Amino acid sequence: MAVYTEVSEQEARDLLRDLNLGELTGMKACVGGIENTNYFVSTESAGQTHDYVLTLFERLTLAQLPFYLKLMKHLAQRGIAVPEPHANAQGALVFDVKGKPAAVVDRLRGKSELNPTEAHCSLVGAALARLHLAGRDFEMAQPDLRGLSWWNEVAPVVLPYLTEDQKALLQSELAFQNTVAASSEYAALPRGPIHTDLFRDNVMFDTVDGQPSLSGFFDFYFAGVGSFAYDLAVCLNDWCIDLQTGMHHAGRAHSLIAAYKAMRPLQALERELLPAMLRAGALRFWVSRLWDFYLPRTASLLKAHEPDHFERVLQARVSHPMTFNQLVSQA
Repeated sequence: MAVYTEVSEQEARDLLRDLNLGELTGMKACVGGIENTNYFVSTESAGQTHDYVLTLFERLTLAQLPFYLKLMKHLAQRGIAVPEPHANAQGALVFDVKGKPAAVVDRLRGKSELNPTEAHCSLVGAALARLHLAGRDFEMAQPDLRGLSWWNEVAPVVLPYLTEDQKALLQSELAFQNTVAASSEYAALPRGPIHTDLFRDNVMFDTVDGQPSLSGFFDFYFAGVGSFAYDLAVCLNDWCIDLQTGMHHAGRAHSLIAAYKAMRPLQALERELLPAMLRAGALRFWVSRLWDFYLPRTASLLKAHEPDHFERVLQARVSHPMTFNQLVSQA
């Protein structure tokens, strides 16, 4: 979580007082992501300590932000373990800090698990299904801003930086995904609000009686309305992939999908198109990481993700395609 805009303790203190969240006792810049400026802030109120995340949005606009924040509020009020945004006395969820739109949300307890087991993957699959179900009655709509139209827009920008083999892979996969997106089968996929970025570092776990317990997930600022199958595929491409080779991890995939299906059974079309959605998810993150890597923004604490990983994942999904039954097989 890079820092593009420096925020002073006094500026944070004033905002937290306006939100009636107590007196600032600690503030620390966050490292990890690359989209927004984030600070962990702590307050004291009535003798109790509370932890929050202050986010300044560097690319999203005032018109786009209500969708994300109100979606998080909607999910939190339905028992989904997400950071709940805080409003001021006038009910506003978005505020001006240093000329940037900003929000304050609860900080989740626990820590990320970067080496997940099948048990972690099972918890993630169930949580993703609950999110999809809970969002079905959310009335706002906004497209995935990092969806197919964005891939088509960014691909020509990053092509000059690639080798001939990389160019061929990017162009052929983009053509494939445009064809899939134009099909009647794709149009018929079940849809609703989706996270689109539920990676290992966006999920928090506690340990209860020696077993992992999912305490919540965050970073909804790529969310949009899209197909549930695509959201599931994005998860599978991170949680159920060998980080060194980009190859599919059968046992973890079986656990994640089985837990998802137990909460929300997959339709036949979703099972049919899941392999294509796995390729779509890999393409999306390869393109975005190429963009961030070769065209970085200036920021304190910025550390761009290496794009090579998702190139390997995409190559693996293309060269070793699997049916749905093969995807969920533990063999």
